[in-house]
Amino acid sequence: MDDHDLIRRSATEPEAFGPIFDRHAGTIHRYLARRVGRTLADDLTAETFLIAFRGRDRYDLSQPDSLPWLYGIAANLLRGHQRTEIRQYRALARTGVDPAYDDAGDRVLSRVAAAGRVRALAAVLARLPVGEREVLTLVSQAQLSYPEVARALGIPIGTVRSRLHSARKRLRAALPDLADGIDDE
Repeated sequence: MDDHDLIRRSATEPEAFGPIFDRHAGTIHRYLARRVGRTLADDLTAETFLIAFRGRDRYDLSQPDSLPWLYGIAANLLRGHQRTEIRQYRALARTGVDPAYDDAGDRVLSRVAAAGRVRALAAVLARLPVGEREVLTLVSQAQLSYPEVARALGIPIGTVRSRLHSARKRLRAALPDLADGIDDE
């Protein structure tokens, strides 16, 4: 069953919402962990799904995939934790250790990836305006399309495009050696 079918069904059978969690909790948790660390991501993931469950009657049933909706809820929760997110990016800039990785193998990979480029990128991300950082991370980390980002954040698609363009422009200016990897459409 598609997500919208499960959400519709959960109106009369609340346990039907369970597969939504099963399908998307890992993805939402990884997105949140990259932004605020694993510990806070655990809480925010649970809160995201609690809010989604409680608000399932307001879900747009014309949308078969609930992931953009869930990203929107998670992004709204993150707004309350912006200072923590900025501290995470600054720590990543200093140490090169990605908070989204926890086991020993991932820590080794994270350290390898922690070259000066990762630190420099994290430092730039910490300085981006909140709106630009939200759009950039939803496109680059969550792999959402522009319409999905617009829906997740409740903003027009033109705003998504302009914020993404501005974020990429700032990244190119701050990291000219990475400019080839920073694509516009």
